[in-house]
Amino acid sequence: MRRTLIALLLASLAAPATLAADEAVLQPPSSLLADGLPPVPRALVDEVGRYTEFRSAAFVDWHPVEHQLLIATRFGNTTQVHRVKMPGGDRTQLTFFPEPVTNALYEPHAGKYFLFLKDRGGDEFRQIFRADLAEGQVTLLSDGGRSQNGGMVWSHAGDRIAYGSTRRNGADRDLYVMDPSKRESDRKLLEVQGGGWGVEDWSPDDKQLLVSEGISVNESRLWLVDVASGSKTRVSPDDKEQVAWGEAKFHTDGKHVYVITDRGEEFAYIGLLDLAAKTVKRVSVARSWDVDGFDVTEDGRTIAFTVNEAGLSKLYLLDTATGKEKAVAGVPVGVLGNLGFHPDGKLLAFGVASPRIPSDVYSLDVASGKVERWTNSELGPVVLDDLPDPEVVRWKSFDDREITGFLYRPAKRFTGKRPVVIIIHGGPEGQAQPTFRGRWNYLLDQLGMAIVEPNVRGSTGYGKTFVKLDNGIKREDSVKDVGALLDWIAQQPDLDASRVMVYGGSYGGYMTLAVSTHYSDRIRASVDVVGISNFNTFLTNTESYRRDLRRVEYGDERDPEMHAFFERIAPLNNAAKIGKPLFVVQGANDPRVPKTEAEQIVATVRKGQAPVWYLVGLNEGHGFAKKENSDYLFYAVVEFIKKHVLP
Repeated sequence: MRRTLIALLLASLAAPATLAADEAVLQPPSSLLADGLPPVPRALVDEVGRYTEFRSAAFVDWHPVEHQLLIATRFGNTTQVHRVKMPGGDRTQLTFFPEPVTNALYEPHAGKYFLFLKDRGGDEFRQIFRADLAEGQVTLLSDGGRSQNGGMVWSHAGDRIAYGSTRRNGADRDLYVMDPSKRESDRKLLEVQGGGWGVEDWSPDDKQLLVSEGISVNESRLWLVDVASGSKTRVSPDDKEQVAWGEAKFHTDGKHVYVITDRGEEFAYIGLLDLAAKTVKRVSVARSWDVDGFDVTEDGRTIAFTVNEAGLSKLYLLDTATGKEKAVAGVPVGVLGNLGFHPDGKLLAFGVASPRIPSDVYSLDVASGKVERWTNSELGPVVLDDLPDPEVVRWKSFDDREITGFLYRPAKRFTGKRPVVIIIHGGPEGQAQPTFRGRWNYLLDQLGMAIVEPNVRGSTGYGKTFVKLDNGIKREDSVKDVGALLDWIAQQPDLDASRVMVYGGSYGGYMTLAVSTHYSDRIRASVDVVGISNFNTFLTNTESYRRDLRRVEYGDERDPEMHAFFERIAPLNNAAKIGKPLFVVQGANDPRVPKTEAEQIVATVRKGQAPVWYLVGLNEGHGFAKKENSDYLFYAVVEFIKKHVLP
């Protein structure tokens, strides 16, 4: 989840879109179809453009021998893999593609090559490639077809990778083993049912794989797979309760596994699973917050882990011999991710994002405690010193449950009641956290708007009970949480409840559409990005490898009662209630929320009186990953706000 969230953050922005001949307006790039949008004035581009020129960087992998690393960052239109040889060193670009490349794995002996994943036009059918550094040659290793490949894990001997692929039927994520230096060595190890399978680790003797089977955000299983025979054995306990088993790594004895789990607890912790006895011993101390990431040194002596405390990350080191934990000092306040020890165990790399840091890579010297910054990503030609730090805000919902979120107030020079943008995260098991606002800083810094990011029920980070509160027929309870937020906004002396816009992507797009039907009289406008307009049609048309996983969360549309419920709550079937301007954004190649979800809501709302803007990325998938497209989208959103929200 964290890698996914950082990859989405890295899909920042590139070359400016083409100016029209008269230079009065900005024409959309040829990769975009703009339907119903007015021209974007050149003056707006000049005004907003500097807020689109930030960069970000994410840790990808350590070199197996040298203290240098791979990062993902953008210097052109898309994020690519770069090498950095020292803290603050130059970023040397190693991949050059029109499609983003955000993850890679070094060959673990000498770093002669690295493996990476790349799709086409955001379709998420990622293929495995090998980049040979000496020759500068790139070789396709997977089937190259309409399959999704990934989750690569190196054996300890460094002679094979294990990975998952949907190539057999497009739905089931089978397991494969391959020597990446010999493409012909690729072999299928295990056929499975379902799209939630993935390789976690190799046993110390490389004879077994530790494999996870994801069922939902609340439930998963762990298996051992014999590498020679392909036989599998379940090793996670068969509990009556739903239990989540997250990141998992073998203990050096090969008989135990370190794992993030919530077994018997409300919040996730690091446990030590006895593979034979199927018992779990708590390793990290009890907290009322989730452990959300960890890594273990190759010698097994030290565990680094992060705890999500009210949306902010705290980094700890744990001595496995004594069980003692130590909080790491000197780490910038923010959201941490992608923890990774160097093979020698001396350095720990991690990413940090905050309202002041777009996402950068840091390292910790485990022995000395020294924290160093490896990348200094540019903010662009902007100064954000006048922006207040985000605040945690709380309000009571319809059932008296407390809901929280983050409030970003505008620059201090703005006075009086300020217009508001409510940005709803996706997932639905995501979590709004205080990270860099990117282009949205323009709204805070220049338009004087406030931003509220709610963590409605169903969000992670607040315990497993909270995550389940929007499941099935409880779906619209989360929409009511936003209704309660509108009540809260109306009570604030410095927020303008008469000028509110709702914005959301993916599941947040569904929430945006639902809020637009339930509370049309209380908002000015809404922006739906790759959102679900009807769960019945969404579940029918989403890619087969993820369909059953989504049914567990949303409900099974094949059940007559659930089907009827989905029809009743569908924004598509309540579109007549959308009385305010709507902006719909869609990637043509989206495998998660198909383009048909956008097309049907646009066509239906246009039958009424509300104006609809529609923007399609022809070379995009589940959101816009290419800078020129993202830039134009943001310019259009600003124009939408100026026309429909600010007056």
